[in-house]
Amino acid sequence: MEENGQIVYGIDIGGTEIKVVALNSDGTEIYRQSIPTEYDQQSLIRCIEKIVSADDKSATKRRESVDSPLIGIASPGLAAKDNRSIVWMQGRMETVQGLDWTESLSSKRLIPVVNDAHAALLGEVWQGVVKGALDVVMLTLGTGVGGAAIVDGNLLRGHLGRAGHLGHISLDTRGELDIVNTPGSLEDAVGNCTILARSEGRFSDTQTLVEAANNGDVFAQELWGETIITLAAGITSFINLFDPEIVILGGGMIAAGERLFHLLQAEMNRVEWRPTGTQVKIVPAKLGSYAGAYGAAYQAFKINSLI
Repeated sequence: MEENGQIVYGIDIGGTEIKVVALNSDGTEIYRQSIPTEYDQQSLIRCIEKIVSADDKSATKRRESVDSPLIGIASPGLAAKDNRSIVWMQGRMETVQGLDWTESLSSKRLIPVVNDAHAALLGEVWQGVVKGALDVVMLTLGTGVGGAAIVDGNLLRGHLGRAGHLGHISLDTRGELDIVNTPGSLEDAVGNCTILARSEGRFSDTQTLVEAANNGDVFAQELWGETIITLAAGITSFINLFDPEIVILGGGMIAAGERLFHLLQAEMNRVEWRPTGTQVKIVPAKLGSYAGAYGAAYQAFKINSLI
C-alpha cells in the first residue's frame, strides 16, 4: 500500500554518478534520473535535498508535498548495524563515511543506508530477474568484483558488514595482494582493474578484449578463456558455500552476452557439484545500473512497514 499517496526515493551513490528512482510501493517506477556525484559532504547533502524536494517540479508531476519523504540510500562501504550510515569507506569515497542521512536531511523518518552490492541484490529479488528467490548469489563484474548473498531469505551482512565481498576470495595463495590484502583474488583475476596487466598492455577493458576475441584474435581468445575458467572456479566456490538456486551476474562484463554465458555454462558443466542432478541457474541482472537504487527503495519501504 501507499501512505497518503507517498512514493519512495531510492538513491544509489556511485563513484561517478548518483542513480535515482522514484517508485510506488508495488515497485512501479515513476521516474529515474542520473546525476554526477558530488565529492564534498555538504554538496552531496544539498544534491540529495534537491532530489527529494517537493519544490523540484522537474522531477515528477505526481510528487506530493510531504513533511518527510521516504528515502533509501545505497552506497559503497560497510553499513552501520543501525542502518544510519556507512561506517567504513576508505580509499575511494571517504565522503560518505560517517554521514548520517536521517540527521543530515532532518528527516522525521529513518533513512536506511545499505551497501551498494547488497542493495543491488535486494533490488533484483524485489523487482528484477529473481523475484521472491530465497537462496541467491549476485556477482557484479566491472572494474572490481562485488557481490552479495541471500540465504534462506535473509541477506547476509556479517559482523562488520563485510559479507558478500565475493571478489576478495583467494584463488591463488601465491598471488599478489589485492586492495584488501587478499592474495590472488577473484577480483584481480577477472576485474577490469587488472585487464591492462593481464593482457600485457594490449587491452584497457574487458569490452575491447571480447571484441578482439570475437574477431579471431587468438591471444584475446585464450585470455578470455582463462577469465571464464577463473570465474567459473569462483562461482563454483560460492555455490558450495551458499547453496543458491540462482546466481545473478551484473556489471559491465555481462555486455559480452553469449560470449560470456555460453562459455561460462560449458565450464560450469565441467566443475559444478550437482547433487541429485540439480543445476544452479546463472542469469544476467535485469535492473542494470539502477538495481542498487531499487534495493535502496525497498529498504525504505521495508523499514517503514509499507511492504
